[in-house]
Amino acid sequence: MSKYMINTWEPETPSFWQQTGKATAGRNLWISIPALLLAFAVWMVWSVVVVNLPNIGFTYSNNQLFWLTALPGLSGATLRIFYSFMVPIFGGRRWTAISTGSLLIPAIGIGFAVQDVNTGYPTMLVLALLCGFGGGNFASSMANISFFYPKASKGFALGMNAGLGNLGVSVVQFVVPLVITMAVFGAWGGESLTWAKAGATKQMWLQNAGFIWVPFIALSTLLAWFGMNDLASAKASFSEQAVIFKRKHNWLMCWLYTGTFGSFIGYSAAFPLLIKIQFPDVNPLDYAFLGPLVGALSRVAGGVISDKLGGARVTLWSFFLMIAAVLGVLHFMPQGGIGGSFAGFFWMFMLLFAGTGIGNASTFRMIPVIFLTEHQRAAAGKPKAVQEQAIVDANKEGAAVLGFTSAVAAYGAFFIPKSYGTSIALTGSPDAALWAFIGFYVSCIAITWWCYARKNAAMPC
Repeated sequence: MSKYMINTWEPETPSFWQQTGKATAGRNLWISIPALLLAFAVWMVWSVVVVNLPNIGFTYSNNQLFWLTALPGLSGATLRIFYSFMVPIFGGRRWTAISTGSLLIPAIGIGFAVQDVNTGYPTMLVLALLCGFGGGNFASSMANISFFYPKASKGFALGMNAGLGNLGVSVVQFVVPLVITMAVFGAWGGESLTWAKAGATKQMWLQNAGFIWVPFIALSTLLAWFGMNDLASAKASFSEQAVIFKRKHNWLMCWLYTGTFGSFIGYSAAFPLLIKIQFPDVNPLDYAFLGPLVGALSRVAGGVISDKLGGARVTLWSFFLMIAAVLGVLHFMPQGGIGGSFAGFFWMFMLLFAGTGIGNASTFRMIPVIFLTEHQRAAAGKPKAVQEQAIVDANKEGAAVLGFTSAVAAYGAFFIPKSYGTSIALTGSPDAALWAFIGFYVSCIAITWWCYARKNAAMPC
């Protein structure tokens, strides 16, 4: 038996939690957070790279650039479907180390590819797809952390892991514009590239957009391997976890989490390019990182608020906030290339990111509560052993649903950038896409209110 395996884990028992569980759970959480942050950074790195490609000699159309921005979302979301079930099969420690180490492949690949303007577009598409490794990690990371914490603290723990992990989106959009201006790795990092726009030129090391993450990924992989734990109680085969596909609440929460996290990651991926197209006189990289930063930090706050007020109530109001913000974005955007207010556009997007972050936390707080309540209802009045097994089964199902809903929602990282691109190609503006998003949020409000938030809801949470 591995020394990293914990055979007895009872976080719902107060004495165990205070004496042993809390410290162990905290150690696993604080190793998980930077690993997840790096995963998000690699997943979203193309959102920054595409802005610079035309200026160093790559001749791609706007639609091709939107494809490079969108494909990591497509592959990341698809990988999450499989990653959702990996922790109970392989163990949280082992899978965290493997999945974090896999980020080295796209990070190194991008570093070499962007140094040559003759690199083919298909190669760039493959590298964009490989960045989906970072997107996949979220599903397994959240499932893993959910096993370590009791019901009363799941909102906090999942909010911290996801919220600070989501900071990777903001970090990549803040760090990359800085490191590509200098020879961080000296001769080891390759020659500089000439950036040119409107007659102005400067030297740029765009390869650092990939290379800068390599040492941190290596360190995080080692920390996960030697510092985290596997839980025997979390072990389950795929067939045991596959019961979630028969659960109504799994599919309902997929819909709602697509509205929150799908919006967060999709808006994050497309925000720099949308700014560049709608407000060409504005440098998008001066502002783009702020949206994901607001979304990530508001997710941390949303987890705490949801523990106090209940996830359903917070989710309901977050969708109202998001609708108001999208209406504001539509109001402040240029119409036919004329008018518009970047300040208004920017602040409405900040409000939108805040709404997505709060909703991310509140929906994820709902999931373990729903499944624990469902299993405890079924075990009520039965022997103690049956009731204890109900908690174990609920935690396994809840973790699988956390992962699977995050997989479905991650397709937002593909559909939102692609919706912008399609809307602009067909109508000349992204307005149609934004109106479609509003319609989707209305459906989310209806589901949240009827199933979870109204006075006599069947599953109040």
